[in-house]
This record gives sequence, C-alpha cells and structure tokens, in this order.
Amino acid sequence: MDFSTLYHSFWSFTVTGVANGSIYALVALGYTLVYGVLRLINFAHSEVFMIGTLAALFTLRGMGAADYGRVGLTLVVVIAAAFLFSMGASAITAVILERIAYRPLRQRNAPRLAFLISAIGMSLFLQELVAVQFFNHQVVGRIPSGVFVLHKRRLFTVFDADIRIDQVLVIVAAVLMMVALDQFVRRTRLGRGVRAVSQDMETARLMGVNIDRVIMLTFLLGGIMAGGAGLLYLVTLERTAYNVGFFIGIKAFTAAVLGGIGNLRGALVGGIVLGLVENYGSAIFGTEWRDPIAFVVLILVLLFRPTGILGEQLGRSRA
Repeated sequence: MDFSTLYHSFWSFTVTGVANGSIYALVALGYTLVYGVLRLINFAHSEVFMIGTLAALFTLRGMGAADYGRVGLTLVVVIAAAFLFSMGASAITAVILERIAYRPLRQRNAPRLAFLISAIGMSLFLQELVAVQFFNHQVVGRIPSGVFVLHKRRLFTVFDADIRIDQVLVIVAAVLMMVALDQFVRRTRLGRGVRAVSQDMETARLMGVNIDRVIMLTFLLGGIMAGGAGLLYLVTLERTAYNVGFFIGIKAFTAAVLGGIGNLRGALVGGIVLGLVENYGSAIFGTEWRDPIAFVVLILVLLFRPTGILGEQLGRSRA
C-alpha cells in the first residue's frame, strides 16, 4: 500500500472522483426509478447507457467535432446536439425494453424470476447486436484519435488540483440533470403519479392513475439520465465499446444500493461516494484495483447497511 500518492495528490483524486461519481449517479438513477416503481432491478439498463455513448459518438462524428480545435460556441452547439441525441436514443431504447421485455410479463403476472431472466436476455442481446453491427466483435472499440477533442487544459486550480474543462462540464451537467429530475418527481403531476405508484400500485390504480403510462415514464426518465451519462462518459474517456456498460452498470448499481435504492437523492450521494472511494483506493492499492473496489463496496454495503446511506424509498419521500 502506498499512501504517499494519495497524500500528495489528494485534491486531484477528489475532483476526478467526484466527476466519475457524477456519471455513476446518473446511471444509478435509472436503477433507482425502476426499482422504486416496479421493485425490479433492470439489468439491461447498462446497455441503455451503452446505446447513449454510441449515439453521442455518431453525432459528434456526423457534425465534424474533430474540426473544432478550440472550445467555442460551435463546439458548445455540437456538444448540446450530442446530449440531445444520446438522451433520445437511450430513452427510446429504455421504452422499447419496457414494452418488449417487461410489460408482457407484467400483464401475465409472471414471477419475479421471469423479469430477471428477461432483463439479462435483453442485456446480452443488445451487447451482441452492437458488437456485430458496429464493433466487428472487437473487445474494445476505441474512438479514432481526433474524432472528438475537448481540451483537457486547466481552467483554474483549487488546493493544488488542476480543474479541467471536461471535469467542470461533467460535474455541472450531472448536477443540473439530477436536480431537474428530483424536482420533476417531487413537484409535477406526473411526478406525483410516479410516487403514488411507487408507494402502492393497486391503490394508485383505484385512484385513476394510468399505471402503464407511469411505468413507461419511469423507463423514459431513466433512459434520459443514462443517455446524458453516456455523452459525459464519452467526453471524459473519448472511447466506447459494445460492453462498456458492464462495469459502469455494476458501479451504478452499487451507487444506487449505497445511497439507498429507490431514493433519487441517495443515487447522487452513492455515486459520488463510490467515485471517491474508487479513486482513493486506486491511489493506495494501484489502478488495477479500481474496478474490484466497486464489488468490495457492494458486498460491504449489503452486509452492514443493506438499506443504504439514506435508505428512503421513492414513494415514501417527502413531497
């Protein structure tokens, strides 16, 4: 173990951890929303995120992002367009998943195990479809150099940590998206419907709530968050792959459990905490331990705090 690396670069690891954790939190919101309403872990949500990265990549390529050598208004427009396309692609994918993989089972009152098997099957199907169509079954599909370059130059310094443009974009965009979702669920009529179904589906049905519409809205919102995370991931690492959702999905699920699955604000807390723990751990134990740390955190949370840090379910949250 080497604590000196963490000691000398503590704030740099902190900023990077918050940026990574913000991406985990956005993806975790999809797990949280679906679990809060259906008590279902949507294991295909990781591929919804992967579709978002792919849509963002094609948008950036199509709009010639490699031609913009500096950060300016044109590049901002290109990034905004990529945001819209990535969120739209992921949202559509999530809604299709609900219609094909889950709604028929729900209408037949299928057991929970059937939902789980369906989710895993759709996850594998989407992976293989993208692998064959876009990556020629390479394990990692990297973005060619120069396709999209957001300068990683220093904007300012905080406690000896260089704050880069891409980090500011990731953190600010993620926080704005999470605040918007939280306020939508808490203050709008559709949001009240989501919370009502989460608390008691049968009572909500008797009160006139359209259950199918609420569930579709839940998948739609989760897909939008995952699509935004896909673009932010692409901005940060500048690469994607057909299986990119696997580890991100595990970490996002860990973040959801850590914060309190079914709790929107818990997803934010869990994502940032996991990002920090992951970064601090890689500084101490080595970068090869970055991914296993997420599994260790998940096991520890399930052992000692299975309800998570906040532990409050979506339907029981205050309006």
